[in-house]
Amino acid sequence: MATEIKGGTPLPKQILKMKSFPPYPEATPPLEMVDLPAGLPAPVARYYQVTCGEQVPVIESAVITGRGRLRFRGLTFTSRFRFTHNAGRDYRHYIETTLLGYPIMKVNEYYLDGQGRMELPFGVIEGEPKIDMAANLGLWGESIWLPSIFITHPRVHWETIDDTTAHLVVPFGDQEDIFTVTFDPQTGLLQTMFTMRYREADDEEKIPWHIEAQGWDTFHGLIIPTPMAATWMDEGKPWAVFTLEDVAYNVDVSEYIRASGL
Repeated sequence: MATEIKGGTPLPKQILKMKSFPPYPEATPPLEMVDLPAGLPAPVARYYQVTCGEQVPVIESAVITGRGRLRFRGLTFTSRFRFTHNAGRDYRHYIETTLLGYPIMKVNEYYLDGQGRMELPFGVIEGEPKIDMAANLGLWGESIWLPSIFITHPRVHWETIDDTTAHLVVPFGDQEDIFTVTFDPQTGLLQTMFTMRYREADDEEKIPWHIEAQGWDTFHGLIIPTPMAATWMDEGKPWAVFTLEDVAYNVDVSEYIRASGL
Protein backbone atom coordinates (compact mmCIF):
# COMPACT_ATOMS: atom_id res chain seq x y z
CA MET A 1 0.00 0.00 0.00
CA ALA A 2 1.21 3.50 -0.77
CA THR A 3 1.64 5.87 2.17
CA GLU A 4 -1.02 8.57 2.38
CA ILE A 5 0.47 12.00 1.73
CA LYS A 6 -1.29 15.25 2.45
CA GLY A 7 -2.00 17.73 -0.35
CA GLY A 8 0.68 19.99 -1.75
CA THR A 9 1.69 23.35 -0.30
CA PRO A 10 -0.94 26.09 -0.93
CA LEU A 11 -0.16 28.60 -3.65
CA PRO A 12 1.06 32.06 -2.57
CA LYS A 13 -1.58 34.81 -2.81
CA GLN A 14 0.10 36.60 -5.73
CA ILE A 15 0.02 33.40 -7.79
CA LEU A 16 -3.62 32.75 -6.91
CA LYS A 17 -4.50 36.06 -8.57
CA MET A 18 -3.46 34.57 -11.92
CA LYS A 19 -6.22 32.39 -13.36
CA SER A 20 -5.33 28.76 -13.98
CA PHE A 21 -5.33 27.17 -17.40
CA PRO A 22 -8.28 24.80 -17.81
CA PRO A 23 -7.57 21.09 -17.35
CA TYR A 24 -6.50 19.15 -20.43
CA PRO A 25 -9.74 18.02 -22.12
CA GLU A 26 -8.82 14.35 -22.53
CA ALA A 27 -9.17 12.20 -19.42
CA THR A 28 -6.56 9.80 -18.12
CA PRO A 29 -7.53 6.23 -19.11
CA PRO A 30 -7.05 3.23 -16.81
CA LEU A 31 -3.30 2.77 -16.42
CA GLU A 32 -1.51 -0.49 -17.18
CA MET A 33 0.43 -1.64 -14.12
CA VAL A 34 3.64 -3.66 -13.96
CA ASP A 35 5.44 -5.17 -10.99
CA LEU A 36 8.17 -3.21 -9.28
CA PRO A 37 11.38 -4.93 -10.42
CA ALA A 38 13.78 -6.65 -8.06
CA GLY A 39 17.33 -5.45 -7.58
CA LEU A 40 16.71 -1.72 -7.22
CA PRO A 41 18.94 0.25 -4.81
CA ALA A 42 17.33 0.19 -1.36
CA PRO A 43 16.29 3.88 -1.21
CA VAL A 44 14.87 3.68 -4.74
CA ALA A 45 12.80 0.59 -3.96
CA ARG A 46 11.48 2.25 -0.80
CA TYR A 47 10.57 5.42 -2.72
CA TYR A 48 8.45 3.49 -5.22
CA GLN A 49 6.83 1.40 -2.51
CA VAL A 50 5.81 4.61 -0.72
CA THR A 51 4.59 6.50 -3.80
CA CYS A 52 3.19 3.69 -5.96
CA GLY A 53 3.04 0.44 -4.05
CA GLU A 54 4.33 -2.89 -5.35
CA GLN A 55 3.26 -2.05 -8.92
CA VAL A 56 3.98 1.02 -11.07
CA PRO A 57 1.99 2.39 -14.04
CA VAL A 58 3.33 2.39 -17.58
CA ILE A 59 3.27 6.08 -18.58
CA GLU A 60 3.58 6.97 -22.25
CA SER A 61 2.61 10.65 -22.13
CA ALA A 62 1.66 13.40 -19.71
CA VAL A 63 0.08 16.85 -19.82
CA ILE A 64 0.94 18.81 -16.67
CA THR A 65 -0.85 22.07 -15.83
CA GLY A 66 -0.25 24.49 -13.00
CA ARG A 67 0.97 27.84 -11.74
CA GLY A 68 4.20 29.08 -10.24
CA ARG A 69 6.97 31.64 -10.03
CA LEU A 70 9.82 32.32 -12.47
CA ARG A 71 12.81 34.55 -11.82
CA PHE A 72 14.42 36.14 -14.87
CA ARG A 73 17.14 38.80 -14.83
CA GLY A 74 16.42 39.64 -11.21
CA LEU A 75 12.64 39.94 -11.57
CA THR A 76 10.17 37.37 -10.25
CA PHE A 77 7.12 36.71 -12.43
CA THR A 78 3.95 34.84 -11.59
CA SER A 79 3.16 32.27 -14.22
CA ARG A 80 0.80 29.61 -15.42
CA PHE A 81 2.14 26.70 -17.42
CA ARG A 82 1.33 23.63 -19.42
CA PHE A 83 4.06 21.04 -19.93
CA THR A 84 3.41 18.27 -22.45
CA HIS A 85 5.57 15.14 -22.47
CA ASN A 86 6.00 12.28 -24.87
CA ALA A 87 7.48 10.29 -22.03
CA GLY A 88 11.26 10.04 -22.14
CA ARG A 89 11.47 11.50 -25.66
CA ASP A 90 10.00 14.95 -26.21
CA TYR A 91 8.38 17.88 -24.47
CA ARG A 92 6.67 21.19 -25.12
CA HIS A 93 6.45 23.96 -22.55
CA TYR A 94 3.87 26.71 -22.83
CA ILE A 95 4.23 29.44 -20.20
CA GLU A 96 2.45 32.74 -19.66
CA THR A 97 3.86 35.23 -17.16
CA THR A 98 2.69 38.41 -15.45
CA LEU A 99 4.43 41.09 -13.42
CA LEU A 100 2.37 43.13 -10.93
CA GLY A 101 -0.75 41.74 -12.58
CA TYR A 102 0.20 42.76 -16.12
CA PRO A 103 0.77 40.15 -18.89
CA ILE A 104 4.45 40.12 -19.84
CA MET A 105 5.48 37.05 -21.82
CA LYS A 106 4.20 34.01 -23.66
CA VAL A 107 6.83 31.34 -24.17
CA ASN A 108 6.90 28.15 -26.22
CA GLU A 109 9.82 25.81 -25.58
CA TYR A 110 10.31 22.52 -27.38
CA TYR A 111 12.52 19.48 -27.18
CA LEU A 112 11.51 17.36 -30.15
CA ASP A 113 13.49 14.61 -31.85
CA GLY A 114 16.55 15.49 -29.80
CA GLN A 115 16.51 19.19 -30.77
CA GLY A 116 15.77 22.11 -28.46
CA ARG A 117 13.93 25.22 -29.63
CA MET A 118 12.99 28.22 -27.49
CA GLU A 119 10.49 30.76 -28.86
CA LEU A 120 10.97 33.82 -26.65
CA PRO A 121 9.62 37.38 -26.95
CA PHE A 122 13.10 38.58 -27.92
CA GLY A 123 13.89 35.87 -30.46
CA VAL A 124 14.18 32.17 -31.25
CA ILE A 125 17.01 29.97 -30.02
CA GLU A 126 17.57 26.71 -31.89
CA GLY A 127 20.31 24.65 -33.48
CA GLU A 128 22.49 24.95 -30.37
CA PRO A 129 24.08 21.70 -29.13
CA LYS A 130 24.38 22.92 -25.53
CA ILE A 131 20.70 23.88 -25.49
CA ASP A 132 19.89 20.37 -26.77
CA MET A 133 21.92 18.87 -23.92
CA ALA A 134 20.26 21.14 -21.37
CA ALA A 135 16.80 20.35 -22.73
CA ASN A 136 17.40 16.62 -22.42
CA LEU A 137 18.28 17.05 -18.75
CA GLY A 138 15.17 19.19 -18.34
CA LEU A 139 13.12 16.40 -19.90
CA TRP A 140 14.41 13.86 -17.42
CA GLY A 141 14.25 16.24 -14.47
CA GLU A 142 10.57 16.92 -15.16
CA SER A 143 10.02 13.18 -15.45
CA ILE A 144 9.92 13.26 -11.65
CA TRP A 145 6.20 13.89 -12.40
CA LEU A 146 6.11 10.68 -14.48
CA PRO A 147 8.12 8.74 -11.91
CA SER A 148 7.52 5.21 -13.12
CA ILE A 149 9.40 6.00 -16.35
CA PHE A 150 12.57 5.76 -14.27
CA ILE A 151 11.64 2.08 -13.88
CA THR A 152 10.00 1.20 -17.20
CA HIS A 153 12.23 2.98 -19.75
CA PRO A 154 14.66 0.44 -21.26
CA ARG A 155 17.63 2.85 -21.24
CA VAL A 156 17.19 4.20 -17.71
CA HIS A 157 18.78 2.52 -14.73
CA TRP A 158 19.69 3.16 -11.10
CA GLU A 159 23.08 2.70 -9.43
CA THR A 160 23.60 2.31 -5.68
CA ILE A 161 25.53 4.95 -3.71
CA ASP A 162 24.35 4.53 -0.10
CA ASP A 163 21.20 4.15 2.03
CA THR A 164 19.78 7.54 1.04
CA THR A 165 21.41 8.31 -2.33
CA ALA A 166 21.51 6.75 -5.79
CA HIS A 167 22.61 7.62 -9.31
CA LEU A 168 19.91 7.85 -11.98
CA VAL A 169 21.36 7.18 -15.44
CA VAL A 170 19.31 8.51 -18.37
CA PRO A 171 19.86 8.52 -22.15
CA PHE A 172 21.01 11.44 -24.29
CA GLY A 173 21.06 10.28 -27.91
CA ASP A 174 23.55 7.41 -27.96
CA GLN A 175 25.18 8.73 -24.78
CA GLU A 176 24.12 8.98 -21.14
CA ASP A 177 23.64 11.63 -18.45
CA ILE A 178 23.61 11.12 -14.69
CA PHE A 179 21.58 12.60 -11.84
CA THR A 180 22.51 12.16 -8.20
CA VAL A 181 19.23 11.60 -6.35
CA THR A 182 18.72 11.89 -2.59
CA PHE A 183 15.88 10.44 -0.51
CA ASP A 184 14.50 11.41 2.89
CA PRO A 185 15.63 8.79 5.43
CA GLN A 186 12.42 9.21 7.45
CA THR A 187 9.69 9.24 4.78
CA GLY A 188 11.47 7.50 1.92
CA LEU A 189 10.36 10.27 -0.44
CA LEU A 190 12.66 11.77 -3.04
CA GLN A 191 14.30 14.99 -1.85
CA THR A 192 16.58 16.27 -4.61
CA MET A 193 17.94 15.57 -8.08
CA PHE A 194 21.35 17.05 -8.91
CA THR A 195 23.29 17.21 -12.18
CA MET A 196 25.63 19.42 -14.20
CA ARG A 197 23.85 21.38 -16.95
CA TYR A 198 24.49 24.16 -19.45
CA ARG A 199 22.41 27.29 -18.81
CA GLU A 200 23.22 29.26 -21.99
CA ALA A 201 24.17 28.28 -25.53
CA ASP A 202 27.60 29.89 -25.15
CA ASP A 203 28.48 28.53 -21.69
CA GLU A 204 32.01 27.16 -21.56
CA GLU A 205 31.32 24.92 -18.57
CA LYS A 206 28.31 23.19 -17.10
CA ILE A 207 26.75 24.63 -13.93
CA PRO A 208 25.44 22.64 -10.95
CA TRP A 209 21.65 22.33 -11.30
CA HIS A 210 19.35 21.14 -8.55
CA ILE A 211 15.70 20.07 -8.34
CA GLU A 212 13.99 19.96 -4.95
CA ALA A 213 10.64 18.45 -3.97
CA GLN A 214 8.94 21.00 -1.68
CA GLY A 215 5.68 19.09 -1.14
CA TRP A 216 3.68 16.12 -2.39
CA ASP A 217 0.22 15.43 -3.77
CA THR A 218 -1.60 12.52 -5.40
CA PHE A 219 -2.72 12.40 -9.04
CA HIS A 220 -4.29 9.25 -10.50
CA GLY A 221 -2.96 7.16 -7.63
CA LEU A 222 0.62 8.42 -8.00
CA ILE A 223 2.24 10.51 -5.28
CA ILE A 224 4.35 13.15 -7.05
CA PRO A 225 6.19 16.31 -5.93
CA THR A 226 4.44 19.67 -5.93
CA PRO A 227 5.66 22.33 -5.54
CA MET A 228 8.96 21.53 -7.23
CA ALA A 229 11.81 24.05 -7.26
CA ALA A 230 14.69 24.30 -9.75
CA THR A 231 17.90 26.09 -8.81
CA TRP A 232 21.14 27.02 -10.57
CA MET A 233 23.48 26.49 -7.65
CA ASP A 234 25.68 29.49 -8.48
CA GLU A 235 22.61 31.68 -7.85
CA GLY A 236 21.76 30.11 -4.51
CA LYS A 237 17.96 30.28 -4.75
CA PRO A 238 15.31 28.80 -7.06
CA TRP A 239 14.77 30.43 -10.43
CA ALA A 240 11.54 28.44 -10.86
CA VAL A 241 8.91 26.97 -8.54
CA PHE A 242 6.14 24.92 -10.16
CA THR A 243 2.89 23.95 -8.41
CA LEU A 244 0.78 21.32 -10.16
CA GLU A 245 -3.00 21.64 -10.46
CA ASP A 246 -3.90 19.06 -13.10
CA VAL A 247 -2.13 16.04 -14.60
CA ALA A 248 -3.37 13.84 -17.45
CA TYR A 249 -1.48 10.63 -18.23
CA ASN A 250 -1.48 8.48 -21.37
CA VAL A 251 -3.48 10.93 -23.46
CA ASP A 252 -2.91 11.61 -27.16
CA VAL A 253 -0.24 14.32 -27.49
CA SER A 254 0.99 13.47 -31.00
CA GLU A 255 -0.24 16.77 -32.47
CA TYR A 256 -0.50 18.86 -29.31
CA ILE A 257 3.19 18.50 -28.48
CA ARG A 258 4.10 20.11 -31.82
CA ALA A 259 1.53 22.91 -31.58
CA SER A 260 1.98 26.33 -29.97
CA GLY A 261 0.09 28.16 -27.26
CA LEU A 262 -2.53 26.52 -25.10
